[in-house]
Amino acid sequence: MDRVYIYIENGTFLEAKSFGAEGISVGEIVFNTSLSGYQEIMSDPSYAGQFVTFTMPEIGNVGVNEQDMESSKAHAKGMIVRKYQDRYSSFRAEESLKSFLVKHNIIGICDIDTRFLTKMIRTEGAMMMIASTSVSDKNELKKILESSPRIEEVNYIKEVSTKKPYNHVSSTYASIEFKYEEAPVQEAKIAVIDFGVKRNILNEIVSAKIGVEVIPNNFSADDLIAKYNSKAIDGVFLSNGPGDPLVLKKEQEQIKKLIAAKIPMFGICLGHQLLSISHGYDTYKLKFGHHGGNHPVKNVKTGLVEITAQNHNYNVPDNITEIAEVTHTNLFDNTIEGLKYKDSPIFSVQHHPESSPGPKESRYIFNEFLSLIKR
Repeated sequence: MDRVYIYIENGTFLEAKSFGAEGISVGEIVFNTSLSGYQEIMSDPSYAGQFVTFTMPEIGNVGVNEQDMESSKAHAKGMIVRKYQDRYSSFRAEESLKSFLVKHNIIGICDIDTRFLTKMIRTEGAMMMIASTSVSDKNELKKILESSPRIEEVNYIKEVSTKKPYNHVSSTYASIEFKYEEAPVQEAKIAVIDFGVKRNILNEIVSAKIGVEVIPNNFSADDLIAKYNSKAIDGVFLSNGPGDPLVLKKEQEQIKKLIAAKIPMFGICLGHQLLSISHGYDTYKLKFGHHGGNHPVKNVKTGLVEITAQNHNYNVPDNITEIAEVTHTNLFDNTIEGLKYKDSPIFSVQHHPESSPGPKESRYIFNEFLSLIKR
């Protein structure tokens, strides 16, 4: 393995081994506590612009396969693991994680103390970093990092959103056969605004008997309102996606029009945040964000605790309760995880209910969207 050199904006300089693509990459370093699903994480468009540090120490041992991709390619800036396993073992594997990263031009970093990195991020917060297989000088890396744009200054939505509309017809696949099930009969149809939507979110919507047309982020609210009034669509879904939601000024203006038109809407993650901003309540950045597949969330209505998947650095403000009812709360830090707006047919969640790679306890939320549309 080649050497890779890392410089973090707090002055930390590290040397490790590289198992992915060669070159120089700049991004924000975060940590993820999931025990599985590294391929889904790396191909999740919401990780665009970020280096993902995995707290799970052994990574790569089940390889990679096309069916588990959450989008058409890997979007993260880099992958940081304690120990990389090039020798994989899974009947579903089609290639190694290393070849996957090389193919998608993603830097892989291993033989590094991920516990140290995780504790540092928890203490100091998410930070910008640079990794290079070609530049080893600390001062040169610092210079490149300081001249590079920060993640909150980049609109990654333009990179990850679809360029033209398309219909999505696949539903979730059977857990034993790992084959996609036949899509159920549609009871409604929606437009999905793609800010970086995960494939399994679309699968879950279809499984909830909702037809899906995916449209680019530069959508026209007037066109959607006309479709809604003509019964061509029954609602709108705002997807997950990367970066700072406050950057997306054009999208916010279009969402405001949809809110005023009283169109039924559902948002996940970035969509949840954009609904808050479009209602006049700006988001704020968490210290190190929520990233992982084991976050406890309380359903306020039922009192039940759901173990959820999370991936966000931003959160909606507490004073949004002036216009919305809190439906879910995070039991780690009591931040808001779900909202139902009081005077609109709109609700949203911060966590990911699509259960890919897991858990499955929040999948009922997609059926609630169908119920909202029918009402």
